[in-house]
Amino acid sequence: MSLAMDWRALSDGEERWLEARDVHLHYGERRVLQAVNLRAQPGRVLALIGPNGAGKSSLLGVLAGALQPSVGTATLDGVALERWPATELARRRAMLSQRVQLGFGFRAEEVAMLGRSPHGATSSRSADGRIVEEALKAAGAWSLFGRNYLELSGGEQQRVQLARVLAQIWDCRDAPGWLLLDEPEAGLDIAHQHELLAQARQLAGQGFGVIAVLHDLNLAARYADDVALLAQGRLVRHGGREQVLDAPMLSKIYGLPLACVRDGDGRPLIHAA
Repeated sequence: MSLAMDWRALSDGEERWLEARDVHLHYGERRVLQAVNLRAQPGRVLALIGPNGAGKSSLLGVLAGALQPSVGTATLDGVALERWPATELARRRAMLSQRVQLGFGFRAEEVAMLGRSPHGATSSRSADGRIVEEALKAAGAWSLFGRNYLELSGGEQQRVQLARVLAQIWDCRDAPGWLLLDEPEAGLDIAHQHELLAQARQLAGQGFGVIAVLHDLNLAARYADDVALLAQGRLVRHGGREQVLDAPMLSKIYGLPLACVRDGDGRPLIHAA
C-alpha cells in the first residue's frame, strides 16, 4: 500500500493527527523552539498564541514540513513528514504564509488554480475549475474573479491566496486535510478577519484540521477550540480555550496586566486591566 493511501487503513483508534514530538529548532546559537510536544486533532481549530518571538510561526513551519527541526520530528498520521513524498504531503496540507510574493499579473482565479498543481493527473480540468470556483466563494474572493492580482489591495490578495490554499486541499476531506494559517488576519479588515476564521471553523466542522497563528487573543477565544500558548520557544500551556486563556497566566507571559470577562455565550474576552 502506498504512503498516500495509508490513512485509509487507519481505524478510528489510530493516529490521524498532526504532531510535534520533542521539537527543538536552532538558528545558529539562537534557540527558537525548545522541547515542544504538541498534538493537533482534525475537526478542531487550534490557535497558536504568544508574544512576538515566541516561536509561533516557526512551530507552524515545522508542522507544515517547511522547516526541519534541529532535534525531534513532526508527524502526520504517525508518519514523519520527511517520509511523505512532497506531492502527497501537498495534497494533505496547505499553508498560508504571512506574505506571499507574486510578480505576475495573473487573474485571481489563475492564482487560486495554482493550488491544484499537486493534484496533476489525479484531477480533471473540469473538477479543478469547479473546486477553484468553490474555493474563491469560500474565501470571500468570488467578486475578484477576472481581476488582475497585482491590482488588488493587500487584503484582497490575501483572500485570493486563501482561495489558493483551500483549493489545494479541497478534495481531501476524508483524509483528513490540514489548513495551516500564519497570522491570517494580517492585512484584512475586521469583517474579513471574522469571515476567514468563520470559514476555518466551518472547515473544521467538515473534518479538516486547522492550525492558525493569531495575535488577537479575542479572535482565538471566539474561533478556536484549542489554544497553545508559547513563550521564548517553549510551549507553556495547551488545552481548551477556557483553560489557556487565563488572565494571570497571560499577564505574566505578555508583561501587561490583563483581565478576562465572559461574553453572552460564555467565551472569554481579554482586555487590558
